[in-house]
Amino acid sequence: MTTETAATPPVAKRVPAERTHHGDTVVDEYAWLAGKDDPDTIAYLKAENAFTEAATAHLASLRDTLFDETKRRTKETDLSVPTRKGDHWYYTRTVEGQQYGIYCRRAVRDGETEPPSTEDGAPLDGEAVLLDGNTLAEGHDFFALGTFDVSPDGRWLAYSTDFAGDERFTLRVKDLRTGEVLADEVPDTFYGSAWSADGSTLFYLTVDEAWRPYRVWRHTVGSAATDDAVVYEEADERFWVGVELTRSEKFIVVDVHSKVTSEAWVIPASNPTGAPAIIAPRRQGVEYTVEHHGHRFLILHNDGAEDFELAYTSADAPGDWAPLIPHTPGTRLEGVDAFANHLVVSLRKDGLTGLRVLPVGSTETYDIDFPEPIYSVGLESNPEYATSTVRIHYASFVTPDSVYDYDLVTHTMVLRKQKPVLGDFDPAAYEQHRDWALADDGTRVPISLICRAGTLKDGTAPAVIYGYGSYEASMDPWFSIPRLSLLDRGVIFAVAHIRGGGELGRRWYEEGKLLAKKNTFTDFVACARHLVKAGWTATDRLVARGGSAGGLLMGAVANLAPDAFAGVVAQVPFVDALNSILDPSLPLTVTEWEEWGNPLDNQDVYAYMKSYTPYENVTAVKYPAILAVTSLHDTRVLYHEPAKWIARLRATSPSGEYLLKIEMGAGHGGPSGRYDAWKEEAFVAAWILDRLGRA
Repeated sequence: MTTETAATPPVAKRVPAERTHHGDTVVDEYAWLAGKDDPDTIAYLKAENAFTEAATAHLASLRDTLFDETKRRTKETDLSVPTRKGDHWYYTRTVEGQQYGIYCRRAVRDGETEPPSTEDGAPLDGEAVLLDGNTLAEGHDFFALGTFDVSPDGRWLAYSTDFAGDERFTLRVKDLRTGEVLADEVPDTFYGSAWSADGSTLFYLTVDEAWRPYRVWRHTVGSAATDDAVVYEEADERFWVGVELTRSEKFIVVDVHSKVTSEAWVIPASNPTGAPAIIAPRRQGVEYTVEHHGHRFLILHNDGAEDFELAYTSADAPGDWAPLIPHTPGTRLEGVDAFANHLVVSLRKDGLTGLRVLPVGSTETYDIDFPEPIYSVGLESNPEYATSTVRIHYASFVTPDSVYDYDLVTHTMVLRKQKPVLGDFDPAAYEQHRDWALADDGTRVPISLICRAGTLKDGTAPAVIYGYGSYEASMDPWFSIPRLSLLDRGVIFAVAHIRGGGELGRRWYEEGKLLAKKNTFTDFVACARHLVKAGWTATDRLVARGGSAGGLLMGAVANLAPDAFAGVVAQVPFVDALNSILDPSLPLTVTEWEEWGNPLDNQDVYAYMKSYTPYENVTAVKYPAILAVTSLHDTRVLYHEPAKWIARLRATSPSGEYLLKIEMGAGHGGPSGRYDAWKEEAFVAAWILDRLGRA
């Protein structure tokens, strides 16, 4: 690696490394960057950071301004709406000047049925602090919680911490009566845990060398981790394992799932040493989830039901599945939450999320209505089983995150809290729209937009178009305080709901994966072209943005249509997909073959992936300006993917503007503290505004 000054782009050394598959030999000159412990790698990454810092030095004042705008609009000292579980209200507090949340509870008082008021943001009278993230994070550049799980009797707290960003957590148990953290300590655990009914036993997960959660362990409180027993182990490398306690607190559920197949096992929560019992053996292509409800298990499945249906089977002797809510094509059932006297089904229809209620003992369902043309709605945490009220989260591009309590009997809804936006924020100052682009194959692709009210469709407005398009993940409208800084500078924000996501049901996902993956990319380009054709913006005023699998999208569209964008932001981007999917030792490999295909065994998949993977397809064209953001300790998309991509872009098309910003102490989600996250967003937003001529 050579570099003259920080103002000069670093040049990565070339060390030819060959890979051969299906008779195809490829030379990768930058494979050496995968050597995380190589001093040359670290030196190169630091040189990239220095160059990026120098190249964006003129934006320092704007970054400060954007950060300050976010800070001024945010109520820094605040409380979440308390959630009742048993004899306590649970909530999270934030304090001005502190990076992390403080996890608290307060005893329920006699006759108290409504959650305590949190308007002033002050600690509740009589609160007990369960965990203070700021105290835990002291002395560390990064901090994240993996598990936060209170036992059914309210005595024990299981929690796990990560101080590197690599998502390897250390699990601990705290006695909430005494405040003592027990000697129990388990390193290298994964997200998720479940308590036995009496709180004597904790179930947790560990991962294999490919970062796949594959073992469920049983731990007795007060014992050494060396005494823990493996309850379930999954040998098939396509499958991940999860564990949870049902809301009824009657069963521990071990959820085993690949991208297209699933299986569930249950253990009576009152008998934690009992052997797991299977609900239904796995069948390739059949997915199902389990929720306990009285004498039955509810089964949400896709067996002969592309968009899923809800069924049930006996809790005493699981067998055949009897329909409860039949399959309706175009209405994607996404989840079911069981309460003593009601079921609430989360669904998706016509590109919008929704909630359907089924009273117990009735076959008549009803959907909860919401007023805006585009929005996002879903259930919040609802830990109580015997309740007639559910907590709902609602938001749109113009409506800040709102928490409602919905009465399942009277059908009335009470707003408990809306995220405060300080200053002169007025929702009426903004407009949200739904538009449609026409894809190359004639498919209509939805686009959601937000802009300042009165924005003219004459092509003069700058715009950002965001996309993801993988794993059936839907990019439903969400409210963002930092985004207001862009909108107030005249920028339109658009989301392309492209195939590979789940916005229009399971078929929408199927048409954007495996050997149909290119639909994801061409859909996005079609959306970008449509925004220009419809007068929302112009090509030289449009920046594309995406992260992770959406970063793969960014790299692919930069190759496919470099003339369509003035800039591209790729965050933790999966841009070296083929090389990664060819390596079974990496996290994004065996479990991902059902999403992308298996290029190791299938020549057609290999050729298809090679034809679109961004790193493989860099050419000497004029690229838009590109900003890649990544983290050294990312275990999902490894840092070397964007590092290699930027190096190859710079070598192949040297006239372009390419920047790589790498967090040297963070993981897939970037910086962990809220102020650090705001600074990161301000950095990206300033770069975008610069590209759009609004800096």
